[in-house]
Amino acid sequence: MLDIRKRTGWLFFGVMMAQVILVSAQVQSKSGVRVLELVTFELFSRVERATSSGVSGVRDVWGNYASLRGVRAENEMLRRQLSELQVKLQEEHALAARSQKLQNLMDLRSRAGLPTVAAEVIGGNPNPGMKTLTIDRGSADGVQADMAVVSPGGVVGRIIGQPATHAARVQLLIDRNAAAGALIERTRAGGMVVGLESDPPLRMELVANLADVKDGDNVVASGVDGIYPKGFLIGRVERSERGTGLYRNITVRPAVDFSSVEEVLVVLVPPRPATRDEGVQ
Repeated sequence: MLDIRKRTGWLFFGVMMAQVILVSAQVQSKSGVRVLELVTFELFSRVERATSSGVSGVRDVWGNYASLRGVRAENEMLRRQLSELQVKLQEEHALAARSQKLQNLMDLRSRAGLPTVAAEVIGGNPNPGMKTLTIDRGSADGVQADMAVVSPGGVVGRIIGQPATHAARVQLLIDRNAAAGALIERTRAGGMVVGLESDPPLRMELVANLADVKDGDNVVASGVDGIYPKGFLIGRVERSERGTGLYRNITVRPAVDFSSVEEVLVVLVPPRPATRDEGVQ
């Protein structure tokens, strides 16, 4: 019984809707357009508007995504170019710095007026108790034991041991077993510079208490040791004090930065016997 009423209700609703549609098909609006056509147009226009908005939204999202991908690719390309330019700039700086060092070395060679050969440092000494380094010149280049090694900064050290064909070891002046005849450039007071395990790493010995030695005075090679050419800069007096005995306490700051030595000159003059210099006091 209940099912018959429900079907009757749906049938009544269908008949009413059919009547409304038929009436709408016949009735015209003020503009002369049938009501059914007007309602249908309105419904379809709203559907089209919604569809168009959805398509536009999808198009905008896709366009933004494509643009973002393009910007990202462009940024990645710019980053690569920047990295390449930075590497190239570093290479140019390194080349300029090396060219300047080589130019300084050539200037030193022309000023020295002595036969020399340029050498590159190729290694240090792993033993912390010995201050040495290895250069790429040897007996094939005329290098012999006890020849002086210098740089644009000043005295570096001397060749020790028998050189190999294309390599040799250099004892640095700051080694605790190294020594060189020296002068105070300003007063010509003479003595001997030795290496120390301290800071500064050089001390000037055998300079009389009466000698005129001041902080900041240049210390140069005296040539009395028969190894280092006279006049080459060793360093500068950092502290000069009157000693308790006959000699002054003098510490010397090296002119050469031994932590960054890369190129040197080997003075191709065989060592001679040590002599006494008139300036020694």
